[in-house]
Amino acid sequence: MGARCSKLSLCWWPSHLKSNLNYSSDLENGELLPGGFREYSLEQLRAATSGFSSDNIVSEHGEKAPNVVYRGKLQEDDRWIAVKRFNKSAWPDSRQFLEEARAVGQLRNERLANLIGCCCEGEERLLVAEFMPNETLSKHLFHWENQPMKWAMRLRVALYLAQALEYCSSKGRALYHDFNAYRILFDQDGNPRLSCFGLMKNSRDGKSYSTNLAFTPPEYLRTGRVTPESVVYSFGTLLLDLLSGKHIPPSHALDLIRGKNFLMLMDSCLEGHFSNDDGTELVRLASRCLQFEARERPNAKSLVTALTPLLKDTQVPSYILMGIPHGTESPKQTMSLTPLGEACSRLDLTAIHEMLEKVGYNDDEGIANELSFQMWTDQIQETLNCKKRGDAAFRAKDFNAAIDCYTQFIDGGTMVSPTVFARRCLCYLISDLPQQALGDAMQAQAVSPEWPTAFYLQAASLFSLGMDTDAQETLKDGSSLEAKNHGN
Repeated sequence: MGARCSKLSLCWWPSHLKSNLNYSSDLENGELLPGGFREYSLEQLRAATSGFSSDNIVSEHGEKAPNVVYRGKLQEDDRWIAVKRFNKSAWPDSRQFLEEARAVGQLRNERLANLIGCCCEGEERLLVAEFMPNETLSKHLFHWENQPMKWAMRLRVALYLAQALEYCSSKGRALYHDFNAYRILFDQDGNPRLSCFGLMKNSRDGKSYSTNLAFTPPEYLRTGRVTPESVVYSFGTLLLDLLSGKHIPPSHALDLIRGKNFLMLMDSCLEGHFSNDDGTELVRLASRCLQFEARERPNAKSLVTALTPLLKDTQVPSYILMGIPHGTESPKQTMSLTPLGEACSRLDLTAIHEMLEKVGYNDDEGIANELSFQMWTDQIQETLNCKKRGDAAFRAKDFNAAIDCYTQFIDGGTMVSPTVFARRCLCYLISDLPQQALGDAMQAQAVSPEWPTAFYLQAASLFSLGMDTDAQETLKDGSSLEAKNHGN
């Protein structure tokens, strides 16, 4: 399955940092604290996010994740925000949560997507940050659509992030949890910013790393503790990402570096666009960051010193290097999707299963009734029994058995049911067979051309195949068809 980037990739919107750094003291709701940090009420954040609507989820893992990030718009000052809502069991001690949030909230730097507020009511724990309009580094580096990231921009990303870490260290916040390409966001000018959310754990006793163990600092595996040196190790993995355009395990990269095969690390899109000296210097810096012994790694200040001379095209604005529109001030309109459409857009296979089972066979009831008088033949009866056995297996989540039974029903050739194709499609998706799933979704559409579910399942299959652009278009088709059906 090809690499892909979910449409719900974490992306934050404009901040108006300069004009809104300090709020006027006459704001009626919410306690204003020094440095422009503010405590919001749950009702304010509920209103800003349209009741924490699933349409406003922008985090990588969707609403099933332990901690979900929503976009929202504050009503009183009409600006976009990102709201991180923690799991109910996180941060049981409200005082500890407030202390941490307030400490992070005092940081203000143009290299950060700054924390501007929090909410602590009952069991609810929420953080409020500036919103960035131009997606994540992961999207631009691994899943680019228009152009690969230029060498000059990659160097700029590395330097700006090193400057962010140096600033945080100077303010006594050297620990950053799970530093990775999803934590780097691009503002309205196309400049990279480090998400402030990583300066706090997901919970007081939560894990600090959610990435694959192959990318985790060795000392964290031994002790379970994050140190400033651990953050530098993770910065080294990020340098590898920037060099290669891929997420390469450090051990593999270090083997290539030791074998003096560093050119094999380089992104093929960069061929001819960088000097060997610059490439060698960045590789050398990455290998220093990835030293097994934490004490042998450079500190954040050393990273800035090493990267500053490498910077190129310093007069060219980031948005031009990135090839993105400048000054986006409001989010793109999102499609209005039903719960099934939403689940397919997020590839939430569990939710899709629940909905398909609940809907049943209403869509092709007429076919079943029309055929009921033919049940006098043994062949028809056996075909219906195959469907019943398939439905029972589908309900019991025995998806391999469901595939077998539904296949017998379809191969029988005496009846055609779009719902059977839809259900087998989902079974294929769960079994990691997206190509077969796409075939079934297309068959369901051929049988029932006005059925939005067929389009939504095609979109889910296309997302699984890494064909995001086609998937988005198919989602739009399903949504338009649904609106048309409801209008009749």
